[in-house]
Amino acid sequence: MGWDQHLLTWFNAHQREMPWRSNPLPYWVWVSEIMLQQTQVATVIPYFNRFIAQFPTVEILAAANQQTVLKAWEGLGYYSRARNLHKAAQIVCNDHQGQLPDTYEGLQKIPGIGPYVGAAIASIAFSQPVPVVDGNVLRVFSRFWGIETDITKPQARVVIFSRLSPVIQAKTASNFNQAIMELGALICTPKSPNCTQCPLSFECIAFQTNRTTELPVKAKKAATPHYDIAVAVIWKDGKILIGKRKPDQLLGGMWEFPGGKQKPNESLAQTAEREATEETGLEIRVKDGFITVNHAYTHFKITLTAFNCEYFAGLASNKTTDEVRWVDPEELNDYPFPKANKKVVEAILAPKILAQTPLFEV
Repeated sequence: MGWDQHLLTWFNAHQREMPWRSNPLPYWVWVSEIMLQQTQVATVIPYFNRFIAQFPTVEILAAANQQTVLKAWEGLGYYSRARNLHKAAQIVCNDHQGQLPDTYEGLQKIPGIGPYVGAAIASIAFSQPVPVVDGNVLRVFSRFWGIETDITKPQARVVIFSRLSPVIQAKTASNFNQAIMELGALICTPKSPNCTQCPLSFECIAFQTNRTTELPVKAKKAATPHYDIAVAVIWKDGKILIGKRKPDQLLGGMWEFPGGKQKPNESLAQTAEREATEETGLEIRVKDGFITVNHAYTHFKITLTAFNCEYFAGLASNKTTDEVRWVDPEELNDYPFPKANKKVVEAILAPKILAQTPLFEV
């Protein structure tokens, strides 16, 4: 029995249950693959189930308001995925009669579907023999074949795609691709791979030559920058000011509290006041800081501190946002907020915050 059959035998015995795996409808596979980009399966499953319950068909997703889609995605991160999925759903409905193309090449003509997602949908939903090459697959076969090409380089994907292409032709493409990805997720992990339980270890060059810590070759990332952020939770007559980020900004379409990066020789309270004035044109009085949140994005990290602030003068304007609104505290949960701001919302709605000052008038 060859290594490929050992892999499939292992997969049949150890595969995890996933809703899109048991019911590989093209729409379901598409949504799941977009959600799984840079996000673990365990995190995705509850979001996927709620998303499909709310948008059971591509037509319903296409007809939905973008804010509704972003709210359903809230907390999953990388919100451009949700915006692009929504736009692509409209294109599928308008240009393809609500049906995803059933070929690898055709799928890549849909915005947001590149080689990896296209291969996943083509193989899992349409049984097309196209290898999927994601981070898991790059890691597994860099070790298995002893490939020393840096996996951050496009050439690594080309090499592994080419070597897998003839292998997958004789297999059930859906199971083969999912087996490789599952092996990478469960056994051939980035650190401390469980080689003694791996169905490929008997032919794995990295295992046989004691190089599992050396492979795959991957360029070291630059140090991740960190920023201290202050946001102003501005109260006026019992309402709070929020703004919607512009579509071309990071977190576009999401709502947030006015704020930004701390400057040198500036206290966080001063940052909150300055940023609020620059962004909204309001004059405010900064009160107390009531929550600090640490959060990591793809390329940077932040420590965000939220300050209760009192409106003093001025008319709120959307200088740096698409829109600003004064909303009741209980309305905050109706809006999609990015994760760090969502934690601020949760703190605002905590009874001890709402009750701590008569300024809030609740």
